[in-house]
Amino acid sequence: MAKKLVIKVTAGADAPERCSQAFTVASVAAASGVDVSLWLTGESSWLALPGRAAEFELPHAAPLPDLIAAIQANGRITLCTQCAARRDIKEEDVIEGVRIAGAQVFVGEIMPDGVQALVY
Repeated sequence: MAKKLVIKVTAGADAPERCSQAFTVASVAAASGVDVSLWLTGESSWLALPGRAAEFELPHAAPLPDLIAAIQANGRITLCTQCAARRDIKEEDVIEGVRIAGAQVFVGEIMPDGVQALVY
């Protein structure tokens, strides 16, 4: 059975260290061959928009655009449906490759045996 990691990140520019940690863990896991699913919720929802990750700054941290590219190369990024709606973000607004999905999909990802889910 392939290893799978689901990460839900709730923090964005409001809590840059927690946000960066989530993206860093997701990118390292993806580069290590783990099936990664990163969920953007709450304030991290804004990072699904083009250019927003480039505006994110945290000293001594890898640039978010690089981490996003690494995650997308070996995993997937999902924006929460309700979080997107609250911010008036539509499917055509997000970075290419980012999907918008809801709780039913999230639960489906975390329920199989052996799946680890992290929330930042």
